[in-house]
Amino acid sequence: MIQSMTGFGKSILQLPSKKITVEIKSLNSKNLDLNARIPSQYREKELQLRNKISRELTRGKVDFSVYVEVTGEETTSAVNSAAIKKYMTQLREIHPASDVDLLQMAVRMPDAFKTEREEIDEDGFKAIEEAVDEALREINDFRSAEGKALEEELEQRAENIQNLLRQVIEMDPERIAGVRERLQKGVAELKENVDENRFEQELIFYIEKFDITEEKVRLENHMDYFLKTLQSSDSNGKKLAFISQEMGREINTIGSKSNYAPMQQLVVQMKDELEKIKEQLLNVL
Repeated sequence: MIQSMTGFGKSILQLPSKKITVEIKSLNSKNLDLNARIPSQYREKELQLRNKISRELTRGKVDFSVYVEVTGEETTSAVNSAAIKKYMTQLREIHPASDVDLLQMAVRMPDAFKTEREEIDEDGFKAIEEAVDEALREINDFRSAEGKALEEELEQRAENIQNLLRQVIEMDPERIAGVRERLQKGVAELKENVDENRFEQELIFYIEKFDITEEKVRLENHMDYFLKTLQSSDSNGKKLAFISQEMGREINTIGSKSNYAPMQQLVVQMKDELEKIKEQLLNVL
C-alpha cells in the first residue's frame, strides 16, 4: 500500500509544572528535508530526535516543533540581587529618592533578572520521546489514509489508459487498411503502370515503419508492472514515477507512428491520463 508524503501529527504531554506540545507536519519533497524547532534547553537532544523522525519519515519536507508552556510555579528566571543593589546605589548618587522608587527603576535595568540554564531531566525527556512517538504514529496514520485515496485514483487513471490502449489495439487493423488504401489511391491517381510485386514490397516496408506492435506490448507490460508495484507492501513513489516515464515513452511513440486521426485522439486522452498520474505521484512516498 502506498503512502502520501502529506501528513500531520500532534501530541500533547502534561507534566506537573509544564505542558509540552509536539507537532510534526510533512509535505512532498524529493528527499527528506527536516526542519526542527526545539527550545534551547533541549538542543543537546536534537540530533537524537532528528534520527528518530528520519527513521520513520524517509521522504518529505518535514517541520518538527516542540512547544513548552510553563503551567506551574517552576521558572528559570531569578532576581539578580547584586545587580539591582548596584543599580540602586548608583541611582541614589545621581538623585536622592526613596528605596521603593529606586527599586522600581533598578528592576527595569538590563540584567536585573538572570536566567538559569535548566538541566534536562532524563525522565522528562523520555516522556517527550514518547510524545514524539505518538505524533509519528498519528502522522503515519494520516499518510496511510491519504495514500489510500491516492492509490484509488492512480488505479482508476491506469485502468483508463488500459481501456484506451484496448481501443487502440482494436483500431489498428482499420488504421493499416486505411494506410494501404491511401497509398494505392495515390498511385492510381498518378496513372502510371507499376510493378505490382515491387509496389507490394514497398508497401510492406512503408507499413512496417508505422507498425506499433512492439509499443503496444511494452505499454501493456508497463501498465501491469505499474499496477503490481502499486499493490506492493512498500510505498515506492520513485519507482512508480520511473515506470510512468516508460509508459509515456511508449504512448508518445504510438502517437508519432499512428498517422491516423482517430488513433491520435486516443493517444491524446492517454497522455492526459498519464499527466494526472504523474501529478499525483509527486505526493507518493
